Amino acid sequence: MEPAAAPEADTLVAREAGGRRPGRSASSNWSGSLIVASLTGAFGSSFLYGYNLSVVNAPAVYIKKFYNETWERRYGFSVDESTLTLLWSVTVSIFAIGGLVGAIIVTPIVKFFGRKCTLLLNNVFAVTAAILMSLSQLAGSFEMLILGRIIMGVDAGISLSALPMYLSEISPKEIRGSLGQVTAIFICVGVFTGQVLGLPEIFGTESRWPFLFGVIIVPALIQVVILPFLPESPRYLLLEKHNTSKAEKAFQTFLGKDDVNQEVEEVLAESRVQRNTKLVSVLQLLRTRAVRWQVITVVVTMGCYQLCGLNAIWYYTNNIFSEAGINRETIPYVTLSTGAVETLAAVSSGLVIERLGRRPLLIGGFGLMIVFFAVLTVSLTLQVRLLCIFCSLFCGIPFVLTGEFFQQSQRPAAFMVAGTVNWLSNFAVGLLFPFIQSGLQNYCFLVFAAICFAGATYLFFVLPETKNKTLSEISHAFAKRNKVSLEIPPSFS
Repeated sequence: MEPAAAPEADTLVAREAGGRRPGRSASSNWSGSLIVASLTGAFGSSFLYGYNLSVVNAPAVYIKKFYNETWERRYGFSVDESTLTLLWSVTVSIFAIGGLVGAIIVTPIVKFFGRKCTLLLNNVFAVTAAILMSLSQLAGSFEMLILGRIIMGVDAGISLSALPMYLSEISPKEIRGSLGQVTAIFICVGVFTGQVLGLPEIFGTESRWPFLFGVIIVPALIQVVILPFLPESPRYLLLEKHNTSKAEKAFQTFLGKDDVNQEVEEVLAESRVQRNTKLVSVLQLLRTRAVRWQVITVVVTMGCYQLCGLNAIWYYTNNIFSEAGINRETIPYVTLSTGAVETLAAVSSGLVIERLGRRPLLIGGFGLMIVFFAVLTVSLTLQVRLLCIFCSLFCGIPFVLTGEFFQQSQRPAAFMVAGTVNWLSNFAVGLLFPFIQSGLQNYCFLVFAAICFAGATYLFFVLPETKNKTLSEISHAFAKRNKVSLEIPPSFS
């Protein structure tokens, strides 16, 4: 770090000890470059995650038939029903195992290449996966589809950590929550797009289902074309690459103004407090008492987010509606309505997150889902669409909280922990839901209701509000529960 960092940091610390700077209006924080960065990053990352959640639903019947025909051609007999169910649930859920791998390897990647370059390089996985899956039927190999799902999962695991990290580091704290919701909105848009393209009139037929997987190449290529023209995270450039000039230019680009001395000073102040602190490992993070309850809260929130039942609906929507007695020809369009409702709800959530805060949306979303899971147990048609509204109230907040709870040196490890929980829970839902549904039948969603109740109860007693709060203020909110004394003055996250 340059020698000038010390007096600049001291000045800011002294200023912050006496009071907080006046806030800027939320609208003034949305520069054109910030909007382009968030949209491009999300389209090539979280969009693909959402798309791959729903894309396997529509062609399930045709892909199972492809599996059976391939099996019969190889071994001379048809695969039995239980083996086919297991093979299909593995195909669906193996996406999460790839995601877990991506979440584990993302820390050294973002440290070495940076946030933006990681998102760019990650498209290699997306293109490779798209080629494998789209050509699996032509090659007569269902293994190619399964391998493609794993590789696509690696892409999603990396992007769901790198993208929130990038967005949280390029955005002013006044709109950090709203910008973080871009991740959630594009997940919903991806789900909806997968449902649209899966309609019988487009790619939802026996001959055209491979095109559903070939489409993955398009968002990846768009991101590769646009993202190189945008700056790297200014915080990464300043704190990890010690490149003040590039960091200033990045701030100027994202904030849309020439004078960024104050923003640079804020980051330098944090750097001064942490100047002797190296990037922590996951084990070190778990052993740090000062963030113990932050880690627990991220684990609980991310686990409940995946185990609340929404992914079971996206993975197996057609089967759920079929069990509800809906006409098979009508199911694709009823499914489409769930994706549309969720997208609208996610956009609404993004608009109000800075007004209502994270805590009410999380607790309220889980609480309302409990009610509608009870209704789902009685009827599985209209209530599924209503459930999507309440799932969407909080679907992006876990990623926002992970970026808000931890200081710069801890964030990569924190995102790795969050990603690991996220993907293991995702895998469990994808693999086990067909068997849960078979065993409990109409009562299967009560399992998710119990998980939502546990999550809402925990968050009610533990989670503080974090909107418009600095890292130090959030740390102080957890200090008593962590049984630590924080003496450093407020600093900016």
